[in-house]
Amino acid sequence: MKIKVINGPNMNMLGIREPSIYGSVSYDGLCDVIARHAAGVGAEVSFFQSNCEGEIIDCIHSCYFDGCDGIVINPAAYTHYSYAIYDAIKTVALPAVEVHISDISARESFRRESVIAGACVAQVAGKGIDGYNIAIDILIGRGDKRNG
Repeated sequence: MKIKVINGPNMNMLGIREPSIYGSVSYDGLCDVIARHAAGVGAEVSFFQSNCEGEIIDCIHSCYFDGCDGIVINPAAYTHYSYAIYDAIKTVALPAVEVHISDISARESFRRESVIAGACVAQVAGKGIDGYNIAIDILIGRGDKRNG
């Protein structure tokens, strides 16, 4: 299974950005953890990170043309207001799992709503960086969408 892992704004600053919320693992470290897990379950992963909404949308569109089987996406702050990312996911009609390192339902009120969730088959939040591995397991049929 070919999976694209897409990360939004400020995710490149993992390990520096609010370690009490997001942990001390760097973005490269996150990618390493995901790649090891994916290899262990027979999935092929590639990574994309951007601080720009349009680039994320272009990447989602590329997933369709590149023959991806699924998307793991952490839209970061775009989670709460990017109907354009929602539309892009709906447009390509690929199964997508939304991931958040922190538990967005327990954070500031403006972070509690996801406009992206309705375009995804599941959401995994508050599981730390392991949430990405849970998302991969959901996409390959090994995980439980209800327990994400």
